[in-house]
Amino acid sequence: MDKQVLELWPELEWITDADLKEQTAKTWELALEKSVLTVNDLNAIPFTLLVPDLKVTFMTHKRAVVHIARDAGVQMNKFFTDDLPVDMDVLIAGAILADVGKLLEYELDKNGVAIQGNYGKYLRHPFSGVSLAERCNVPANVCHIIATHAGEGNMVKRSTEAYVVHHADFMTFLPFKSGLKI
Repeated sequence: MDKQVLELWPELEWITDADLKEQTAKTWELALEKSVLTVNDLNAIPFTLLVPDLKVTFMTHKRAVVHIARDAGVQMNKFFTDDLPVDMDVLIAGAILADVGKLLEYELDKNGVAIQGNYGKYLRHPFSGVSLAERCNVPANVCHIIATHAGEGNMVKRSTEAYVVHHADFMTFLPFKSGLKI
């Protein structure tokens, strides 16, 4: 497993299935190889281009989503046990991979500001993320989370794990987008 990816994602250690952990890491390695963005860029650029002057970085947001999703999954397993079980490995891998496609969607302009690149104008990150993940043999139930975490997922039925990641992602995005400060 690539040291750079492990430093970026210490949460990979939460995945108990060794194959899934490796597939998840390999997807990030592939994305970094294909991207113009570096690990340093991911720790500096805003997590979304939809909110002007946003200070929250890509990695701060992504890691928060993974932590929130994991905490929610633990509580769901505690309270719903057999009625609505959450596969924690699938949940964590899906949360880590949800925005991996943004590494292909984003570019930096001549001033080092993140912008939507030409590739991103044609394929949003849920599509490119699934493409990257499938190249690394990530299972369909995790690719489903990548595909459905954003608005595109409103057109299909989501798995329980996909709902958790979707809501963790949007609860840490929509308040920034709304701009309402009370």
